Amino acid sequence: MKKEITNIFIQGAISPQLISESIAKHSVKKNIGAHSIFLGQIREDVIDNRVVKAIEYTAYEEMALERMRDIREDIFSRYELTCMHVYHSLGTIHAGEICLFVFTSSKHRKMAMDACDELVERIKSELQVWGKEIINDETHQWKVNN
Repeated sequence: MKKEITNIFIQGAISPQLISESIAKHSVKKNIGAHSIFLGQIREDVIDNRVVKAIEYTAYEEMALERMRDIREDIFSRYELTCMHVYHSLGTIHAGEICLFVFTSSKHRKMAMDACDELVERIKSELQVWGKEIINDETHQWKVNN
């Protein structure tokens, strides 16, 4: 039986308050020995003398959330995690703002770190999320994940 679908999407940038509150809530969980956190931030890339000022994220939300549920179940089945949290921005996120927050917790650091690394790679390669880079000259191009 598949688990319930959890919404990972947030409109706009991921705030420092959300990140700090998520971390703080785990201080009451005494069986956790390690957290691994990935924060994806929008870069102000220069492409042909033009500057990326923002990325506009869109998603096929229903399909992406179903896929995320499957990824979550697979990661939990292979790593001894206590917690896993994923937040991904939708909408326009400006250079310097956070667009992806992945947080894994476990009894031991290696498990938390390995799970977090795999989770980030799978989110980037398997979810139906697209980023349109908004350039300072008001043009755009579709982002390629690497």
